[in-house]
Amino acid sequence: MSEAGRVCPLRYRYGAAAIRTAPERVADTLYVVGGLYGNTAALDALQAMVAAEPGPVTLCFNGDFNWFNVDDATFAQINDAVLAHDATLGNVEAELQPGADDAGCGCAYPAAVAAAVVARSNRIHARLKATASRHPDHLARLAVLPMFARYRVGTLRVGVVHGDATALAGWDFDVAHIDDPAHQATLIAAFEAADVDVFASSHTCTPVCRQIAPGKVLINNGAAGLPNFHATRHGIVTRIGRQPGPHPAEYGLGHGSQRIEALALHYDAAAWQARFLANWPAGSDAHQSYFARIAHGPAFTRAQAAPG
Repeated sequence: MSEAGRVCPLRYRYGAAAIRTAPERVADTLYVVGGLYGNTAALDALQAMVAAEPGPVTLCFNGDFNWFNVDDATFAQINDAVLAHDATLGNVEAELQPGADDAGCGCAYPAAVAAAVVARSNRIHARLKATASRHPDHLARLAVLPMFARYRVGTLRVGVVHGDATALAGWDFDVAHIDDPAHQATLIAAFEAADVDVFASSHTCTPVCRQIAPGKVLINNGAAGLPNFHATRHGIVTRIGRQPGPHPAEYGLGHGSQRIEALALHYDAAAWQARFLANWPAGSDAHQSYFARIAHGPAFTRAQAAPG
């Protein structure tokens, strides 16, 4: 498929071996925050969580920190805050540049996603892109963000991506692929090619944590700025730490004394809903695609995300 919103452009493709050679940054505690989606209430809650940590925290926003923030003030607020920390591109940010017009929203949606959903996402992105065009300083800073990052947390070698091991908008780290026995050899090969113990991703907007092979863990936080489980109203972030942290984990895996965990991001859901509706009232594209999830969570459970 080549239509906008479904295509994964060649410029998104880097290959797992590129992650092996990325500069390695050392962190005691690493928070990977994918899919903030312009949620300022989630940003406030995240800053409070980090402040409660007993030691230094490295924040990496691994893409799609923009989405619903189509008003100028919130666009500036989100990008000022995120770009003060480590950040990598998501497809949303990659398609904000003036010359990026071939891929729509850049989501590379699979065939199972309805055409109406894809069309709405393209229109949401077009509105966001119009806002971004009024912020050339932010666009210039977004333009130089990498597509992946590499960290060392204790003995753990961590590859942070937006999509998967090979492409910015890849879907190999979606829960459906992770749990497909026929896909296991591909996943193990990606760890070997990238020379990592942990992959941390987001993109698919559905969280999952699995041990792919002994000592090899894949964790996808789903979305920091949206509910991830049925009948909930909080986001999820990934925490990788040399030691356990102060916040209870939704689920996770240990690696010696080190922890790889999904943490609940409990933002002010009522305040965020009001801010969302100010930009995206009933009948708008984002309201049609996302409001039910914002209000009630998706048809997905914590048990489906958690390691077996």
